[in-house]
Amino acid sequence: MQLPPKVTERAYERLAEIGAASQGQALRIAVEGGGCSGFQYEIKLDAPNDDDVVLEGGGEKVVVDAISLPFLANAVIDFTEELIGARFVIENPNATSSCGCGTSFSM
Repeated sequence: MQLPPKVTERAYERLAEIGAASQGQALRIAVEGGGCSGFQYEIKLDAPNDDDVVLEGGGEKVVVDAISLPFLANAVIDFTEELIGARFVIENPNATSSCGCGTSFSM
């Protein structure tokens, strides 16, 4: 059974820090063709659409469109702070390989 992606507390906390919900925005996670490995993630703040799957926590929202959803089944959306910078990251069990940039993968 395909489960929707899971969003960590850290990711919701970061959305609250930047005030996403108070601006009517959600974190959009999309998968599109391209990138160095065949698919790439698009991660941006965006207004939710009627046909999005909405994941909510702490008053914040993460949205995924219906086309991207199967690519993100059982994935974990997290927020990490490292020396190279702070960013939202996706741990995707469906990806068979990924590239160094962390935004491109293959299945």
